[in-house]
Amino acid sequence: MSPVRVTDMRWSWVRKNLLLLLTFSGVLFGVALGLALRAVGPDSTTILLISYPGELFIRMLKLMILPLIIASLISGSASLNAKINGYIVVRTILYFMATSLLNALIGVLLVVAIHPGSPLARQALTESLTSSSNTTSNVNILDGFLDLGRNIFPENIFRASFQQVHTVYEEQLVTQHNNITGVDAKITEMVRSVKYRAGTNTLGIIVFCLVFGTLLGSLGKKGAVVVDFFSVIDTVILKIVTGVMWLSPLGVASVIMSKILSVENLGTVMSNLGLFIVTVVVGVFIYQWIIQNLLYFIFTRKNPLQFYFHLLEPWVTSFATASTAATLPITFRCMNDKCGVDPRISRFVLPIGATVNMDGTALFVSVGTIFIAQMNELPLGIGEYATIIVTATAASVASASVPSAALVLILIVLTSVNLPAEDVSLLFAIDWLVDRFRTTNNMLGDCYTAAIVEHWSQNELKAMDAEASAEAHYADVEKAADLAPLVTGQHDVDPDALMHDPPVLLLKGGQDSSLNNGKAGGAEEVLHVEVESPPKEASTTTKI
Repeated sequence: MSPVRVTDMRWSWVRKNLLLLLTFSGVLFGVALGLALRAVGPDSTTILLISYPGELFIRMLKLMILPLIIASLISGSASLNAKINGYIVVRTILYFMATSLLNALIGVLLVVAIHPGSPLARQALTESLTSSSNTTSNVNILDGFLDLGRNIFPENIFRASFQQVHTVYEEQLVTQHNNITGVDAKITEMVRSVKYRAGTNTLGIIVFCLVFGTLLGSLGKKGAVVVDFFSVIDTVILKIVTGVMWLSPLGVASVIMSKILSVENLGTVMSNLGLFIVTVVVGVFIYQWIIQNLLYFIFTRKNPLQFYFHLLEPWVTSFATASTAATLPITFRCMNDKCGVDPRISRFVLPIGATVNMDGTALFVSVGTIFIAQMNELPLGIGEYATIIVTATAASVASASVPSAALVLILIVLTSVNLPAEDVSLLFAIDWLVDRFRTTNNMLGDCYTAAIVEHWSQNELKAMDAEASAEAHYADVEKAADLAPLVTGQHDVDPDALMHDPPVLLLKGGQDSSLNNGKAGGAEEVLHVEVESPPKEASTTTKI
């Protein structure tokens, strides 16, 4: 191969992956410049200005989430029938549950093997850090699943676009009568109440769109116009995302710089919680690089490294935004354009995974729970470890797709095994960093699940394609049959001849086809139809 051709191939690769290279450069630039500016000690206004481009970038991505989810789910579910939709949902949820359980198990094994927690680290962090967060142990896994059900069935679909339901505990003065002394005493009780908080109820919108799209697809031609409308919206949103992604190098660098500059006592945090960070990051990459790729190869028999490389762009974006939902527009574009996953499956799995699948969160929750037990020198048995694995998996499914939701989930798991909940505040100091790594696990889990579910659903998809092709062919046949008797002006047609001899269709501009028993074959385009009948027999006359 000539040097000129090799150089052309290299430049072709660079042009094809230019955005990915610029985004990685933005990450490196943000880390280097952020560490360098810490020595200067910029004030809060300077940090605000540095973070402003990244804030705008994240806001633009979040702007695309709701219309993309609605359009993609409705058009995707309408393209499949109800039976296939049910199969895909069941396979997706079961695989999500299995991978979350596997991540929780990996986290427990690593934290027991590495043992990052120590009482000395806890003492140093308590003395140097002052956490303003008010943690409470009143939250429990029952409330999480009850809120999950309330969000699945929102009472107002428009309200679900900007608010979601959650359970809170509030102090309330209650008058209690003492029967012995006859004196009324006022005591404070924690009362459970259901309220709304800001944030998109993604799960409720997903369920509504799945039902709406499935029933819309069952209408056939009546609903085709609406399906095409949402398909066009989906295409337009993805084109907008393509333009927004060219701002990612600047946005990613801005977000990372601002986070590094806003952390107080960075040296103390890294020295005392560094081993905890290493434990989480090692677990994330063991699952991403080894287990996840191995599962992909086992189920699909395809090259997992090539699939992983195509997802580097959303990987970097999820690392910067720390939100799977905010990365969803970019994930859609890469799955459709680069990975080649059937859009009917990716439109289904990715929005559901952004809400339900929390692989990295399950790993982080299990590591964080045992880390707190190690710092307090509290021994755990096999039963406690099993409880942590199951509870971490269940809590991760019930969590919302928002940044730093895992810290609330750790409270739930700590309560289930009677561990002190106040030490969760120590993890706030490094959650900004660890959250980014576990979010990449969540995002990749959604993508790999979509590819595996697509492989499992190949028979159903082929059957759907064959059925659609047969329906299209039958529609063309009916169209040709309907056009046959319309054009009769060019020749005189003897009705008696039509009774005995079938007419011949001449499809000008396409192919000739004969009509026999109402069926036409071999004609794909009908531009003009003429009906030729057998010539009339010459009549004989006798002169008298």
